[in-house]
Amino acid sequence: MTTPLPSVNVLGGTLEPCSTAPMTGWFRDGHCNSCAEDRGSHTVCVLMTDEFLAWSSYIGNDLTTPRPEFGFPGLKPGDRWCLCAARFLEAHDEGCAPLVRLASTHARALEVVPLAVLKSYSG
Repeated sequence: MTTPLPSVNVLGGTLEPCSTAPMTGWFRDGHCNSCAEDRGSHTVCVLMTDEFLAWSSYIGNDLTTPRPEFGFPGLKPGDRWCLCAARFLEAHDEGCAPLVRLASTHARALEVVPLAVLKSYSG
């Protein structure tokens, strides 16, 4: 059975919701909660942009095409989503990282992304 990690954000407070439309999160509970089984660390709450979605598709992770068989509606600019921490850091390194909602970003993201980097995208 999957045991969630404590719901704490990168600022040390209670983890706030990221999105319920579309429903996001490893647990599909609207929060960027995580657990040991979440090897991708889907912990960074971001606001999708055209630039990020195009870059993600270019590197082979198409986030815009709906995949109903997985309950995935496809994302569009303006959607909030729990992004993998390593993918966020990669996008930062490439200069196309989306904005971050710190109160909705799980503290586990700090294992991969420095707080200063997350804060620089806070929106």
